[in-house]
Amino acid sequence: MNYPVLSILFMVVAALVLILAVARERTRRALLRRWWPPVAIAGVAVLALTAVFDNIMIGVGLVAYDPQANSGLAVGLAPLEDFAYPLAALMMLPALWLLLRKRGTDAHR
Repeated sequence: MNYPVLSILFMVVAALVLILAVARERTRRALLRRWWPPVAIAGVAVLALTAVFDNIMIGVGLVAYDPQANSGLAVGLAPLEDFAYPLAALMMLPALWLLLRKRGTDAHR
């Protein structure tokens, strides 16, 4: 299995879990309005940190990728596929928060 396929699988699973979690909520619109700004800010921060630190780790030789297994698209030295995992986490963490919280509480405020 190559890196793009693995990245797509991670993203699809995370998106499905997020869709399930949001679909279960009675107050979807209010929830999405409240959660959109913090998730977007976290997304920008996580992607920026991924770009910086992945490039550092690859540049010093700590991590190496098989060029035949990735897409060939990169941000600096970091293959584009490296950004799928932080994006998947950005979807999974709020989804798990919703799915695992106690019902009947207003824990997402």
